[in-house]
Amino acid sequence: MDKTHYNASLTLKLYALAAILFGSYGGKVCPFLATLTFTEVFVHVALMFTSLFLVRHFLLADHYLNKSNQQIKLDTWCFFIASIPLTLVYNIFYDFGLDSNAKVLFGMALFGFFTGCILQLSAKLAHMNEMQEKGDFSYQLLGNRTSIVNQMIALVVFLLLILTGALTMVAVKDIFWLKHNPELVADGSGQISVIKELLFIAAIVTGYAIAVMRLWAKVIRQVLLSQESALSNVKQGKLDTRLPVFGFDEFGSTASLTNSMLDSLQFAQNEVQTTRDVAIVSLSALAESRDNETGAHILRTQEYVKVLAKNLSLTEKYRELLTPNYIDLLYKSAPLHDVGKVGIPDKILLKPGKLTDEEFVIMKGHAQIGADALSIAEKQLGSSSFLEIAKEIALTHHEKWDGSGYPNQLKGENIPLSGRLMALADVYDALICKRVYKPAFSHDKAKGIILEGQGTHFDPAVIAAFLAVEDQFIEIAAQFQDSSDQLAA
Repeated sequence: MDKTHYNASLTLKLYALAAILFGSYGGKVCPFLATLTFTEVFVHVALMFTSLFLVRHFLLADHYLNKSNQQIKLDTWCFFIASIPLTLVYNIFYDFGLDSNAKVLFGMALFGFFTGCILQLSAKLAHMNEMQEKGDFSYQLLGNRTSIVNQMIALVVFLLLILTGALTMVAVKDIFWLKHNPELVADGSGQISVIKELLFIAAIVTGYAIAVMRLWAKVIRQVLLSQESALSNVKQGKLDTRLPVFGFDEFGSTASLTNSMLDSLQFAQNEVQTTRDVAIVSLSALAESRDNETGAHILRTQEYVKVLAKNLSLTEKYRELLTPNYIDLLYKSAPLHDVGKVGIPDKILLKPGKLTDEEFVIMKGHAQIGADALSIAEKQLGSSSFLEIAKEIALTHHEKWDGSGYPNQLKGENIPLSGRLMALADVYDALICKRVYKPAFSHDKAKGIILEGQGTHFDPAVIAAFLAVEDQFIEIAAQFQDSSDQLAA
């Protein structure tokens, strides 16, 4: 039996509430029904609602209206049909008039409507919460178009009509009752009884209406929060995120159109990313072909930059800047940090020994050469975030925190974060690898040298991130070892 949309516990509580309210009305409030004894009212109400719940629970739990989340129709009809035998009993055995029987039929249908509203909205909310927990959303519009605005307008109008109709029906019946019981008018008890009945009915309708409107508000809030969460992920660069579609209404249509827009945006971004990645790989290969550095150096340094950036993204200061998309751009752009070396003469670039002071001055020009080359490409291709970051890295990865670096002697946070991250990654890799002018250093020795540069060469925040992820640095160095040079023990 499929009871996906059936909440037995809530159904029992709502049916019990309806029974208590209906019994209270019949035994204590309604002047005509008050002529019955408490035992008679209790037996009638208990038999009717017990039978009604048993039928609802055992025979109608898998009804198609229940499966399709149309409890309003189901429970309204159940309550109305269940009231027919009761009105026949009152008519045959207690000689109730048509007006009293009509009020019983109307009142029971009203209880069924409100009970169905609460069950239907609760089932919808429970289903939405289940989808949220499992992450199992539909992203397409299914079924026939409905309007949540029209539904809410219809509900408000219907509630007003119900309240007006119920009060009118009670007023007409009670006027007729008072007309035939003038002694109750004379002593004032009749007026009090009528006022009590009107207030009781108004309180019941208002209470149910408030409960229904609160559930409506929860459903709408859930939809909006789910869409807000999805759009927040998109803002952070997760373009594979899609807005959940909970129904074919205004919210669902908006979500579906947004998803179509995101599909187009993701496709366009994928093309841009492919172009970007090809350009980076080509330029990196060009730089590598002219340099003594190995390809493994490029792989290691971009991995170092990535883990440093991820750690810094956990801090309040850099959380907004270091989004997943920005970190990916850093990772992809890092291999271009030494692209300017293509402009350095071979006799200096490929010299198998330590450079002289004059040669080192020329070598330092590679930072500006790389930035200038990328600037030319940026002008040709237009504004591009990946070229901008690549240019920052190429130009500033030799700047130092105290302003003693090159080429522009930038100081502190005037150095772009991308350059500060690359500075540590580049120096660390140079220290742990063998060079013609030095042996490979161990991780601990490289770490010690880097810590000596805290506040002078390196940004203290980047140093803190390095200390937090140093185990990952060791793993990266081991994973991407040079083929000819092994790391020091």
